[in-house]
Amino acid sequence: MVEQNQEPQMSIENTEILVSGAGVAGSVLAYWLERYGFNPTVVELAPTIRKAGGHAVDLWGSAVDVVERMGILPEVEAARTRNDASSLIRPGKPPIDMDVGELAVEFSDRVVEIPRDELTRLLYRPTSNDVEYIFGDSIAALEEDADGVRVAFQRSAPRRFDLVVGADGLHSRVRRLAFGTEERFRRYLGGYIAVYTVPNFLGLDGRILTYSAVDRTVVVYPVWKSGDARALFMFRRAEELDYDHHDVQQQKRLLRGAYAAGGWEVPRLLEYLEGTEAFYFDSISQIRMDAFSRGRVALVGDAGYAPGAGVGGGTSLAVVAAYVLGRELAAAGGDHAAGFRNYEDAIRDTVARSRAIGPALLKTLIPTSRAQIWLGMQVARLLPRLPKRLKRSISLFPREAVQGLHTIASLPLEDDRTKATMKARQES
Repeated sequence: MVEQNQEPQMSIENTEILVSGAGVAGSVLAYWLERYGFNPTVVELAPTIRKAGGHAVDLWGSAVDVVERMGILPEVEAARTRNDASSLIRPGKPPIDMDVGELAVEFSDRVVEIPRDELTRLLYRPTSNDVEYIFGDSIAALEEDADGVRVAFQRSAPRRFDLVVGADGLHSRVRRLAFGTEERFRRYLGGYIAVYTVPNFLGLDGRILTYSAVDRTVVVYPVWKSGDARALFMFRRAEELDYDHHDVQQQKRLLRGAYAAGGWEVPRLLEYLEGTEAFYFDSISQIRMDAFSRGRVALVGDAGYAPGAGVGGGTSLAVVAAYVLGRELAAAGGDHAAGFRNYEDAIRDTVARSRAIGPALLKTLIPTSRAQIWLGMQVARLLPRLPKRLKRSISLFPREAVQGLHTIASLPLEDDRTKATMKARQES
């Protein structure tokens, strides 16, 4: 393995690589490709990297190790949400308080929670001077031949690349162009998620509030760095909604309709919906594919195997898988057939296990009955009183979800085969 401050000395082919998407997976992949001697170019539809905001995401285990190897762990830890307490809201009754750390002990002993856009900004920074980024543009067409891929852009002039990697999320354009329509691979899990910024009118300081009703959940948490708060809504729906993914006003109307019954502080939270700038709305869906590459095109992160928005450990999986893809391409000397094959082999079992997380957690995060809400409250009240050795046997999370999250957190960053191959290539 190449040390953080050691430049790899290897002869490689297929050095010109286009990465679509400057989010978590795209930024991590660009970093490691550049470190290994490739020449990545990143195209991103957004006009810039967002400076702050976004919903909170978790980095577990191996994902924290990747960030540490990139030399930015101190900054990532400094930007963590600092929400170490959690309260389950019971209208008319005292809340049930918990330590957030007790909820993560099953997955990994190394955890960082951070706003997603803050993480993306920190991942982008190490490559901002060494990697070409094309903002405000996207891929329009791909034409592959024996020697490379001709890429047509929406705005920029066409260019040729040796390889193309889609790191462009659940609604990946690269996946659609190279593998087929989204409907072939997306599996709706039965719910929706929305996140947006609100004033911290509840005066929250390091505490997450969770309110649950039948088929609906609301989570509110503070963002210490900005002084505001985030409101996260998750609701269950048997049939998918018919809406335009680009029509934000339509999405906001759908959210209001889903929470028309109100309860707790829901009406006041919805009052801030119209004026918010940072708004995210999407179905809780998975991407399920048998292969994550085809010819000279590969997928990484949610584009190839989204476990489920807001419920599935997708951020940690994206970080580690992007690292593995860069590692395997380097170990293969840029031979895309071998590199892509070894990348898929390395993550296939983890991806398969991650598919159990979303359906299992959805049942817990969005209760289906009053009885389930009551039972969850009783478990939450009991958990803090138990000895640590017993907390693993009584959990707020289903066993299938815990196993899937643990598999992501413990995905190896290298194995003996990769170490030997990398060493041999460096010495040759």
